[in-house]
Amino acid sequence: MDKRDYKNKVYTIMAELVKSLANPHRLEIIDLLSQTERPVEEIAVETGMSVANASQHLQVLKQSNLVQMRRAGNFIFYRLADDNVYRSWKDFRKIGLESIAEIDKVVKDYRNKKNSFEPVQLNELLSMIESNKVILIDFRPEKEYNAGHIPKALNIPLDQLSRRMAELKKSKQYIAYCRGPFCVLADEAVQRLTEHGFKIRRLDDGFPDWKVQGLPVEKVVES
Repeated sequence: MDKRDYKNKVYTIMAELVKSLANPHRLEIIDLLSQTERPVEEIAVETGMSVANASQHLQVLKQSNLVQMRRAGNFIFYRLADDNVYRSWKDFRKIGLESIAEIDKVVKDYRNKKNSFEPVQLNELLSMIESNKVILIDFRPEKEYNAGHIPKALNIPLDQLSRRMAELKKSKQYIAYCRGPFCVLADEAVQRLTEHGFKIRRLDDGFPDWKVQGLPVEKVVES
């Protein structure tokens, strides 16, 4: 193999890897699996796809070694191959937000309709936590919270917010977070709580971003 053949082969293989991510459903699957492992049926529901279509996209990701699978009875569970997969998606997402104005505009327009507050950046949140000035609320489903969450965060899944609002105090400052910057759970929660007079902002990033920074993580051990 000469130098040209060598380069052609390497870059072709790398291009195939990038191609495996060049689909909106697969990017959303990466986001979902960064929270916790999931069966294909659950992935299909979350992404609005049929089980058959979700399975096809998962096979593409598996063939590129971006996800792994395990069998448990009649179910097949998928998870990210390792944290480097999420780090790569996080970096790619950052390039998109900083380099493509349309992406940033779509995110800001959606958030502005939900609330008028600037999101909290991770370094700002760390200062708030250190000074004991805020209470964190994780609005992801309980399964995701149990798999890993920011220490001392409350868990109020969005579909439980209406009946659990009485647990919160309007004198406190709250920070909402969920799966990441494209996740809408925290935005919905901030809108509803603000309308009821609560002081709350959302974290710009999500739990996986906290985790890959090497910051402390708590889990709920299920009995």
